[in-house]
Amino acid sequence: MIARELLGSAQVPGGEELKLFAHGRDFMIVMGHNELMSTRMRGSEEALATMTLDRLKGRSAPNLLIGGYGMGFTLRAALARLGPQGRVTVAELVPEIIQWARGPMAEVAAGCLDEPRVRLVMDDVGDAILLAPEPFDAILLDVDNGPDGLVRPENNRLYGKAGLHNARKALAPGGVLAIWSAERDDKFVRRMESVGFAVEEVEVRARYDAEGKGKGPRHVIWFATYDS
Repeated sequence: MIARELLGSAQVPGGEELKLFAHGRDFMIVMGHNELMSTRMRGSEEALATMTLDRLKGRSAPNLLIGGYGMGFTLRAALARLGPQGRVTVAELVPEIIQWARGPMAEVAAGCLDEPRVRLVMDDVGDAILLAPEPFDAILLDVDNGPDGLVRPENNRLYGKAGLHNARKALAPGGVLAIWSAERDDKFVRRMESVGFAVEEVEVRARYDAEGKGKGPRHVIWFATYDS
């Protein structure tokens, strides 16, 4: 049996400690007894990007904001679908996450952070939304475990009414706010609707085989749009 190898740890500002483990060729980021992300489970993170871009068809140069980097699955999936004029801003709060991407997980990252279409911002994605120099065509949030903050209580501000209003203001007309969650949350859907979003809820699987068949846990992505 292959034992897990601890490669590093990181303290989330105002939150919990994260640990990076290697298990053979796989990597996982763990908080306590919770496995937050793993190279074995990437399907729903990739779907966050691909399904968002499906909803932006007709835009030749979409401008995206992704918060946060995680293991880069969402970023790499977005880059694979974006045209040469597309742009992605990645907001990541934890410096070690980027250090791991450039260090022990460099093969997994595959140079995505050094792509000329990518701008990395080391900041809270909530601040990146407020300080956006121009509107985004889509904001993709894979922060914490979804609307119920697990890693960092302050993440909840993204999902309150004020945070949703800020996201709406930062979107270009017809833009998409896409939010990943580990589970359904009907109360949160009603909150999005209360600030003027039309919400589509899609269930996705944690991983997909070569034939596209979903396996593993079921996750949720909400696609929220606002006609200004």
